[in-house]
Amino acid sequence: MEKEFDLTQLAQYDGQDGRPAYVAIDGVVYDVTAVPAWKGGKHHGNTAGNDLSAAIAHAPHEKAVLTKLPKVGTLK
Repeated sequence: MEKEFDLTQLAQYDGQDGRPAYVAIDGVVYDVTAVPAWKGGKHHGNTAGNDLSAAIAHAPHEKAVLTKLPKVGTLK
């Protein structure tokens, strides 16, 4: 069953101190913990635990990378 997150709950998944790293894109929450580029919860100036819907539009890979990530819930 998928979990529903609000922004405060999502912020707890920042990839720091052993916590999982989650990001929200267009209302879907993805787990980026196992992605080497997200080590430590940071990737090209972006931080896990946030809604990165606007930021991904400027990424060279755009949304194509999302199909490879596990979905863990939705952002309410």
